[in-house]
Amino acid sequence: MDPPSASRNLAEKAGLKFPILSDENSEVIRKFDLVHAGAGEHGHDVARPAEFLVDSTGTVRWVNLTENYWVRATPEQIMKAAKAVE
Repeated sequence: MDPPSASRNLAEKAGLKFPILSDENSEVIRKFDLVHAGAGEHGHDVARPAEFLVDSTGTVRWVNLTENYWVRATPEQIMKAAKAVE
């Protein structure tokens, strides 16, 4: 939901070599039903934490959704899901 400049700055500071999505108008998070209404600073909407495993055909094969920004899938959980798709 950050503006493109904030996403670019984050990528540069973290040394990332891939683009980061900037969804300033919340279009993508709304399409994926990932809006966490009022959970942000000053009651602003934020993106709900989520990880998706998408296969080469574009089919979503695994989803991890949480309500807590600090709770994310572990690398082990992601690898287990990826192996199950093979």
